[in-house]
Amino acid sequence: MAGIHITDIEAAINFWRERAPSPDGVSLPGELRALAEVYALLVYFHETEADETTLPMAARTAWMTWFDSTPDTPCIAICSTSQGDALCKGCGRTFDEVQRWTEMTPGEKRASWRRITIEGDAWRFNRYAERALESSGR
Repeated sequence: MAGIHITDIEAAINFWRERAPSPDGVSLPGELRALAEVYALLVYFHETEADETTLPMAARTAWMTWFDSTPDTPCIAICSTSQGDALCKGCGRTFDEVQRWTEMTPGEKRASWRRITIEGDAWRFNRYAERALESSGR
């Protein structure tokens, strides 16, 4: 199983900060508190990933709400793996990732997203960036 990277925990925290701000500037609503505890433990133990399968239920629920607000697939409908490429020129996923995408866990999908975003050389990040924005509904 893939881990949930600390940057995804941060993104979920920021999502919930906008959605449910602190009523008094000090106390945290439940979703934020659950995610903040996971984040604090990652920082304390110098870890970069939380185990997707053992995430506390409240934190997992809050993270999944954020996850559901993100684009599901990096696909921009230009798939070079169908022509035999090991790595898709359009989205940057490997042939295996393209084939298994519907079976992958949210953590595995986010790990793929993280890798292709860091690499940044798929067409979705340069030639067809506007198509990627259209397909994500943003």
